[in-house]
Amino acid sequence: MKQVLVTGADGFIGSHLVEMLVARGFEVRALAQYNSFNSWGWLEDVACKKDIEVVCGDVRDPQFCRTISRDIDTVFHLAALIAIPYSYQAPDSYVDTNIRGTLNICQAARDSGVNRLIHTSTSEVYGTAQYVPIDEKHPLQPQSPYSASKIAADAMAMSFYNAFGLPVTIARPFNTYGPRQSARAVIPTIITQIANGKKQISLGDVSPTRDFNYVEDTCRGFIALAESEQAIGETVNIGSNFEISVGDTLNLIKTIMTSDVEFLIDEQRLRPEKSEVSRLWCDNGKIKQLTGFNPQVSLEDGLRRTVEWFCDPDNLKKYKADIYNV
Repeated sequence: MKQVLVTGADGFIGSHLVEMLVARGFEVRALAQYNSFNSWGWLEDVACKKDIEVVCGDVRDPQFCRTISRDIDTVFHLAALIAIPYSYQAPDSYVDTNIRGTLNICQAARDSGVNRLIHTSTSEVYGTAQYVPIDEKHPLQPQSPYSASKIAADAMAMSFYNAFGLPVTIARPFNTYGPRQSARAVIPTIITQIANGKKQISLGDVSPTRDFNYVEDTCRGFIALAESEQAIGETVNIGSNFEISVGDTLNLIKTIMTSDVEFLIDEQRLRPEKSEVSRLWCDNGKIKQLTGFNPQVSLEDGLRRTVEWFCDPDNLKKYKADIYNV
């Protein structure tokens, strides 16, 4: 897979994946969403910017998807709308980008004879765990318009494997965190508020549990799946097989940052009752079996690296800690 296309390369996980692919010697075409500012998102910050081909456009355009898929061996499809609260406000946008965008990428990959397509799913498709740890056979539960759109996108991608023999793998990462993550996520929300000197920070419900994974481990999982012939036609979790509550994560961050900050419940940050995913805990046995993959970064080590990045003034100033980031 020498020639690689990464959609959503301008985002949090995508920009880290681009860096890792370049470091491993791949030729990377990186898709950034078109905008009139000619901004490449987080690709502006990567050290390998001069070593990649950046293209700007939108996966909602099928002809554009065909153009960028030419002469590509492997596609890592990460482009998506991901914010759960915004999906309550603009569900149509999630259908257009996540479902139709995936359809467009699948059609383009098929037309171009792409050798592998790694389609990005999310642990949110499982909803609140009916049993733990959650393996790939766990029922899917659309508890938000976002998760519904990803369930449909996953089904669309797998249909191209079953109907047309497109070599698809569905990578299903659990909660990824690390440098460059959007402040809509809970770990950057906590860190940026503490780093800005707040004595009381605003959060939603801190009782849900998550399986947090450092971004470099998630990217290693993507690449391991792309290199595994056995993963073709499979849906595979990427996670740590470790569960921790948001509240305990907050306390761990407080310890790392030597903070005595108090937390307040902000009503606007609470999900509707039936939409809150109360428990996520990954069974990562399948990816271990298929690829030998194992996470390399512990939660405490990953949080320390993340805190260090966010506390750099040049990075911290890019975040609006006083505003709820939907």
